[in-house]
Amino acid sequence: MTPPALPDFPWDALLPFKAIASAHLEGIVDLSVGTPVDPTPSVIRDALVAAADSPGYPLTVGMTALREAIVAWFARRRGVPDLTVDGVLPTIGSKELVAWLPTLLGLRPGDIVGIPEVAYPTYDVGARLAGATPQVISGLARLGPLTPSMTPKLLWLNSPGNPTGAVLPVEHLAKVVAWARRHGVVVASDECYAELDWQRPDPRRPGPRHTTPSILDPAVCGGSHEGLLAVYSLSKQSNLAGYRAAFVAGDLDLVGGIVEVRRHAGMMVPGPVQAAMVAALGDDEHVADQKLRYGVRRERLLEALAAAGFRVDSSEAGLYLWATRGEDCWATVRDLAERGILVAPGSFYGVSGREHVRIALTATDERIEAAACRLEGG
Repeated sequence: MTPPALPDFPWDALLPFKAIASAHLEGIVDLSVGTPVDPTPSVIRDALVAAADSPGYPLTVGMTALREAIVAWFARRRGVPDLTVDGVLPTIGSKELVAWLPTLLGLRPGDIVGIPEVAYPTYDVGARLAGATPQVISGLARLGPLTPSMTPKLLWLNSPGNPTGAVLPVEHLAKVVAWARRHGVVVASDECYAELDWQRPDPRRPGPRHTTPSILDPAVCGGSHEGLLAVYSLSKQSNLAGYRAAFVAGDLDLVGGIVEVRRHAGMMVPGPVQAAMVAALGDDEHVADQKLRYGVRRERLLEALAAAGFRVDSSEAGLYLWATRGEDCWATVRDLAERGILVAPGSFYGVSGREHVRIALTATDERIEAAACRLEGG
């Protein structure tokens, strides 16, 4: 039996540049991967410890308290008032859900999975794992007349986007939903950077609450979740990447089908992690604090990148700056590596990213300042 053909793991290609950056006299500043570096908030760690005596198997569908916390969080933070506990499911991080969703939905060889033009590589990988065909869809109008064999079974959206940080407005999302329903397409929206929206002020102050709309927002979906799934992760907003804490929500039938497959496969979020998720979802204060930290780092890097001749495109939300100097991305990667700064080439995310690099905000204040000084120093 031959395993599915998968692309090379992209970050392996960065290893030579990591070696160059690591040789810098003042050490490497690694801005290539968006892994949190700040402490996990104590309110979450305390909940994990309190639930550590957990000898029994957790429920695949999740403890009731967690499902209720997810429903309440969607209503409070994402403008989605009409979820029920049967429409949500905790997952072992969001990456595994992205990678396995086509398989969990029963896609097979010959089926098409639509992915964004500039995209997180796992959308492509997930289609291949199911034996389906990934297809870049840069705009619905470009698809033209569709036959059943040409119509995607699953369409991925990513807003705020990784790597670009672009945010899709309500009007755009509503058009996608209407189109998908006409053609019987399931839409999965990866929204894991939504709380890190740089268009929205400090959430503790008056101002617009939902400038990064969810696919499940009534203004987008018309009050029906039919054919829609929203994917979310607590890794970014709560510094929980090591906990593997995420969830999916939306269409009751789709969520129910995913639950059944995952029950057979033993895909369960550990009980103590579920308890920690309840605490994380119920506390908005730590999210606001973390956003302020990232905001300071973002402003410092924006200033330094401008001084170094870079243009930053999109980047309205999320943990990255999508930057360019109008040259091949690998030339930029090498130049920055020689300054001791490691970034991700835009070509990792599709051919349209070949002149950009993705620069993460996920480094300590000291390392961000070191990167800024190196950029400003020429």
